[in-house]
Amino acid sequence: MRMTTMWGAALLVLGLAAGPAAADSTPSASPSGDAAAPTSAGTSFRTATEIEQGRTATASASTGDYLYWSFAADALERPTVKATVKLPASHAAQTWQVDVYDGLRRRQACQYGAQTRTAAQGAAEVEVECVLRTVRAWSEPWADDPLPGTYYVRLTTVRLQTADLGRPVDATVRVDSKDVGGSAAVDGWLAEPLVPGVAVASQGDGKDGDDSARTAVLSGIEPDGGWSSGWWSDRWVWTGVGAVLAALAGIGGYVLTRGTGRPGRVPPGA
Repeated sequence: MRMTTMWGAALLVLGLAAGPAAADSTPSASPSGDAAAPTSAGTSFRTATEIEQGRTATASASTGDYLYWSFAADALERPTVKATVKLPASHAAQTWQVDVYDGLRRRQACQYGAQTRTAAQGAAEVEVECVLRTVRAWSEPWADDPLPGTYYVRLTTVRLQTADLGRPVDATVRVDSKDVGGSAAVDGWLAEPLVPGVAVASQGDGKDGDDSARTAVLSGIEPDGGWSSGWWSDRWVWTGVGAVLAALAGIGGYVLTRGTGRPGRVPPGA
């Protein structure tokens, strides 16, 4: 009875101590929300505005401008870029297009989506979308596969009337990714992601007084949790499960076919 009372008191003390700690560790909602999202766009690759996946960026510009944003995409992700342009109250028909480039500034083809759309005369807005192919952890040097690193989004008009040139527009851009999983995994990975300045930064590591690594990196964005470089995927889980099932099948087959052991000795003269 005494031991039961002691254990009950100990559990009560632990529960009271863990209660405030659990309450303190609960993350609070960010008061800023989307307020921290970028409200401008760059005008070239070097001045592209960095955006995070899952956050909507906005920008005010003029018709005919080139608008640039950049985001980070890791292996086994399939990014989707959506852009919406709010047009002036009155305008002629105009065509808008969104293009996506990888860290080597190679234009990446859209797997599907309306990459180019024409807004009819007087339309309030136009939406364009580009769904990229799945980002691979490694690829042949001659291939044009998407690789982990920085990606650039360019939004502009490709066809419009001269009278509409320079008129104000408002653009919103959002990037979301789908985790494809081990079905897109490959046996290999890049030494470094294709981020601007990463090669110079790697050469500057370990050198005393060398500030080139700090000034050479042009992009400071990376996926949540860092770059995975494709070393882990659920294919490892399925490989392990397959190995266990194969071992169990082998043991079961042995048990079924081993018999009862040595046959008994036949008595002489039987």
